[in-house]
Amino acid sequence: MPTAPAPEPWSDTWREARLHVVTGKGGTGKTTVAAAMATALAESGRRVLLAEVEQRQSLAPVLGCSPLDDHERLVQVTPAGGELHALAVDARASLMEYLRVHYHLGPAGAVLDQVGAVDLATSIAPGLGDVLVMGKLYEATRRTPRHQRRRGTPESYDVVVVDAPPTGRVVRFLQANAEVADLARVGPIKAQADAVTAVVHSDQTVVHLVTVLEEMPVTETVEAVGELRGAGLRTGLLVVNQVRDDGLAEDDLDAFHAAVDGDVDVAAIAEELRALQVPEPDDTARRLLAHARGHAERLLVEGEQQEVLDAVGLPTVLLPTLEGIGPRTLPRLAAALASQVGALV
Repeated sequence: MPTAPAPEPWSDTWREARLHVVTGKGGTGKTTVAAAMATALAESGRRVLLAEVEQRQSLAPVLGCSPLDDHERLVQVTPAGGELHALAVDARASLMEYLRVHYHLGPAGAVLDQVGAVDLATSIAPGLGDVLVMGKLYEATRRTPRHQRRRGTPESYDVVVVDAPPTGRVVRFLQANAEVADLARVGPIKAQADAVTAVVHSDQTVVHLVTVLEEMPVTETVEAVGELRGAGLRTGLLVVNQVRDDGLAEDDLDAFHAAVDGDVDVAAIAEELRALQVPEPDDTARRLLAHARGHAERLLVEGEQQEVLDAVGLPTVLLPTLEGIGPRTLPRLAAALASQVGALV
């Protein structure tokens, strides 16, 4: 298992962040990492909202709850007094809420929905969906007891964690309101877009990246870091997920390099197996050697990919590979994450 460089402690500006955006290439486990981060924050005593934005219902199996909708739901209360709430942000529902809150279109908004105008608007302008989703997240981060909110939802959250779109789309997702602000010169839409953009580009927002030690995800992660920085968005943790424990001790290194270089004496291994009365010792020795060489070569590649990630200069967290991801294993990932970056507070 690669050794993580000592992660930097969460800086004062990180402590002030209220919107934690988690992104990563598909298949790297960004949803699981987002859930683990939200769980760790709740276990530190905070009131946390965990939101998914792609309507894939990926969070519910990880959290062990029924499918989420656009209503914020309490899913866990921690011994430290923290709370974990969750929802699946829906662009259509967000637009209806926006019309109700900002334009007082209650019944009229429902009529628009019935005739399909809402779905038509979000399908004609796909970027509008991102704007509406970000507006919902913005409202959650800025909510105080004085703000209007849906009945039954908390007065405020300490932190909002977002299971965001993958790395190839995350910058466009976060920048959608800036584009709208450029198009809408005046009015409430312009004001709302400017307010969301200001939060996204402030110390209130940080973007964490999730990857695995494979060439394509690592390459995409490095490119995403450059794109985020180029857009003026703050990057946070680099989470290397699904790290395998190689089980190698210092005394095993010579054998490791011998396996990589193909310098292992197959005949000698077969003789030892024969002495142990292992069936078909010659064939077994060849198969064992092929497996060892493949494992060693994979670890070598993972080490090379870790070096590429180290050059990015982000504080790195390593999370282990676990058998199955769900409510039973999630606390282990949350504990591993918290132990490497302090208490996440």
